Amino acid sequence: MGKYFGTDGIRGVANKELTPELAYKVARASAYKLNEDNNKLIIIGKDTRKSGDMLESALVAGYTSMGYDVYLLGVIPTPAVAYLTKYYGAEAGIVISASHNPAEFNGIKYFGSDGFKLPDEVEEEIENIIDNYKEIDIRPIGKDLGIVEFKTDAKDIYLDYLKSRVNLDLTGINISLDCGNGATYEIAPRLFKDLGANVTAIHTEPNGLNINLNCGSTNPEKIEGLVKKSKSDVGFSYDGDGDRLITVDENGNTLDGDHYLAACAFHMKNKGTLKNSGVVGTVMTNIGLDEYLNKIDVELKKSSVGDRYVLEVMRKDGYSLGGEQSGHIIFLDDNTTGDGILSSLKILEVMLESGKKMSELNELMVTYPQVLINAKVSNENKNNYKKDELVLEEIRKLEEKFNGEGRVLIRPSGTEPLVRVMIEGKDQDVLKREAERLVKIIEDRCS
Repeated sequence: MGKYFGTDGIRGVANKELTPELAYKVARASAYKLNEDNNKLIIIGKDTRKSGDMLESALVAGYTSMGYDVYLLGVIPTPAVAYLTKYYGAEAGIVISASHNPAEFNGIKYFGSDGFKLPDEVEEEIENIIDNYKEIDIRPIGKDLGIVEFKTDAKDIYLDYLKSRVNLDLTGINISLDCGNGATYEIAPRLFKDLGANVTAIHTEPNGLNINLNCGSTNPEKIEGLVKKSKSDVGFSYDGDGDRLITVDENGNTLDGDHYLAACAFHMKNKGTLKNSGVVGTVMTNIGLDEYLNKIDVELKKSSVGDRYVLEVMRKDGYSLGGEQSGHIIFLDDNTTGDGILSSLKILEVMLESGKKMSELNELMVTYPQVLINAKVSNENKNNYKKDELVLEEIRKLEEKFNGEGRVLIRPSGTEPLVRVMIEGKDQDVLKREAERLVKIIEDRCS
């Protein structure tokens, strides 16, 4: 993780850590680096945060001052930008979003001309240019300056693409949506209605400050309640930028990313579309998925946490399905990043083609109890636990206590001042007690 770029772009409190001055520098630095390919077009999409306009303006100023044209897509999900980067033939696509974080945060995330996130080494080069900013002396004038074009048809283009990736008639299907007052607030209800579904949608009135506020994929109880109240066949809840989802069955029970992968692997294996008979998860993947996939003769590979790392393993090993417990699901034959709306369409396809209710798909794998608690630490100290002997000794003792029937996973957040403590095993009460104890030790030692 670099000085500016984390595991998923540049993040911070808008106008404090992520300032318009920094956005301007990032634009000019990335333009200088990307200009090696000599294709001077950038596209920019954003979520519904109030600070999006400020950062968008700074990025536009930076790129046009370097002679780049800019297409503005408006409020649109992250995966749409990944697809449209290739569609428009842009040098890069940018998303202004902080995903599931509160409204005061924002971020800048890049996709390369191939629709994939920029490699770490490219981000590092951009950082080096930012830190040696005075070396950029490119100042085109007159006809060589860039221009801005508003692409009002961007959503329509992406909607048509999504429809082309599945064969679905949702007539008579009742679907509940929680759009989190984020980037999916308009496009998701419209898509499912176009396909014939009866749609009940909540949190579709963004005001710039209510994105992810007690809603969306980090608050699954909202969609669970809506599904039960509206007697829907299924519910989908999206995060702020729409690259992940939480699925809820007709009984109001959640399918997290692991259960989702189990259902899709089962279906794709039967159809012969699961490339190399394998799935990619992460180190956070529940061991219940290991057991289920082993039962149906599907290999599970595990990457580091983060959809970019899932994707790396998928591309390296030629797999078509991968994802995270948090709901980032990647169908590599269809898009280059996690896509909440596409994932909704895919699980609906599984449900209708298999003839199973969503609850039956949810029951394919058994989940082992997991407890995840965040230790609040300072950003500069969130890696200190890795060399703290007391913390390391406590982790060793805990793993010995589980004796192969549980595991401990500690990792720093890539975007927030947190250390995530995950413990998995058989007894929920024991897990919670041990996780809370370990969190307190980490906070005392690393704050």
